[in-house]
Amino acid sequence: MTTPRPPRIGLIGLGVISRFYLAALEREACARLAAVCDLDRDRLATAPAGVPRYRDHRELLRDADLDAVVVNVPNDLHHPVCGDALAAGRAVCVEKPLATRPEDGHHLVRLSREHDAVLFTSFHRRYNSEVRALRRRIASGPPIASLTVRYEETIEEHAGRDRWYLDPERCGGGCVADNGPNAFDLVRLFLGDVRVTGATVRRDARGVDRQARVLLHAPSGAEARVVLDWSRPGEHKTVEVRLADGTVDRADMLAGHREFKGSLWHEYVGVLRDFTDVLAGRRANEPDGLAALELVAAAYAHERAGRPRPRQEERHA
Repeated sequence: MTTPRPPRIGLIGLGVISRFYLAALEREACARLAAVCDLDRDRLATAPAGVPRYRDHRELLRDADLDAVVVNVPNDLHHPVCGDALAAGRAVCVEKPLATRPEDGHHLVRLSREHDAVLFTSFHRRYNSEVRALRRRIASGPPIASLTVRYEETIEEHAGRDRWYLDPERCGGGCVADNGPNAFDLVRLFLGDVRVTGATVRRDARGVDRQARVLLHAPSGAEARVVLDWSRPGEHKTVEVRLADGTVDRADMLAGHREFKGSLWHEYVGVLRDFTDVLAGRRANEPDGLAALELVAAAYAHERAGRPRPRQEERHA
């Protein structure tokens, strides 16, 4: 019996997160790095030796021998780059968020179906060892009554050279648009489908949302709170659950990882394994990226609805 060869993957975008994908691809036998792409010649120069390099993703899609791509470009480019890859029949693993607008996310899902190509969104925190341990601990206990996800950091320390994070047009907003999808995905991991019931957002002078509090409700009756902060000194990322019997348990996603971003090494191994399982048909391909994107849009909509309206004389001043 012939053993199927591992899928050949092209990495589009060599920004701050690319090193975790590259390390996972080097470590795991479930996939092989077949090409890399970036507009920046200096970044291309740091790519693994012997791997074909491209500066245009369309050229990569046309000429490289690939089964799938990982899309790791700025948020505003997710839609066009993923769209090109899906139209070319390539499976796609895209960094969260799926897109910056729900309508673009829906378009990508349609393209995925039309071209029978996998569309997988990378939510690396669902593979965190502490999160998984928490889920195992509460699996056979009382139902969850409430859940709090905290995602707090100083964004400038995390963005590296990728300054697009601080451009609302390119990022899709700020902490709600970029960290929100990971946090909302964790809420859905524990509670299933949820809806936003309230949101408060604080922006800086450039219009970047730096802090946010988002409230959500599950059909089970459980309530969830997502706390986002891009201005907190240091880093704090936790999930806390309160069960129906009053028991409280929590996961510190950074526990045991003293290195900056140290938890991401094992989390992106999980991303790669799950993606290749979907490619092999061992796991269903769920549109989780679209669900998280719609929660981002709902949070911004609730925030806009809650803003004080200007008085009549102010509107006509």
